[in-house]
Amino acid sequence: MQITDLSEENERLYFVCLEDWSDEMKDAGDHKERWYLRMKESGLRVKLAVDDNGVVGGMIQYIPVEFSNVRGEDLYFINCIWVHGYKQGRGDFRKKGMGKALLKAAEDDARKLGAKGMAAWGASLPVWMRASWFKKQGYEKADKDGMAVLLWKPFTQYAKPPHWIEQKKRPQATSGKVTVTAFINGWCPAQNLVYERAKRIAAELGDKVVFNGVDTSERSTFLEWGINDGLFIDDKVVRTGPPPTYEKLRRLIAKRLRRLK
Repeated sequence: MQITDLSEENERLYFVCLEDWSDEMKDAGDHKERWYLRMKESGLRVKLAVDDNGVVGGMIQYIPVEFSNVRGEDLYFINCIWVHGYKQGRGDFRKKGMGKALLKAAEDDARKLGAKGMAAWGASLPVWMRASWFKKQGYEKADKDGMAVLLWKPFTQYAKPPHWIEQKKRPQATSGKVTVTAFINGWCPAQNLVYERAKRIAAELGDKVVFNGVDTSERSTFLEWGINDGLFIDDKVVRTGPPPTYEKLRRLIAKRLRRLK
């Protein structure tokens, strides 16, 4: 196994998080590509894990903390670390040490770049980006917001722990309309898929449904709201992890629309 930097040859694979076999990913639009082109000028780093047969099985992406959704100083923040675990496409690469190798490579890189530590988000449930996995790799809890855990590993005694940036406000309902507000940062195709589905459904349901897209890749916009990715129907949040299907989202919005009549 080798850990390599992202090459131009593998950019398309990276944009769909290694799921080039998935038709669903095609509906996520080009948001990740546009986010990548913007963020690589701001210090975005991407590394891939390649097995002995030359097949890419894992990836990690991390950015200077000041461009993330947390508050911190002299840290890098891991947006995600992902080892392909489906039987479809390239196959299941879990339990082969790719995750640990990717994390170590990213930490070593961040140290060379002068970072005082590394931060990451994790889920308290046993799903993707498990907080418990990061703890096994030497990370400590720095902050918590519901099931989202903010973890970090200091590299020096002078490192300061990061903190979540709090939500500042939320969308409001509009009289006589159903307002669908979708926040999109661009880094995650799964969340980009939610955005595109909501936008499509709102257009299909007519002029009584208003769609508002909020681009939080603009730092000032993110800080205004304190929301990175998310979906609201009027002032009610919709859970987007894992992404709801097109059919489920349509039912939710249509149900709210019927209440207007």
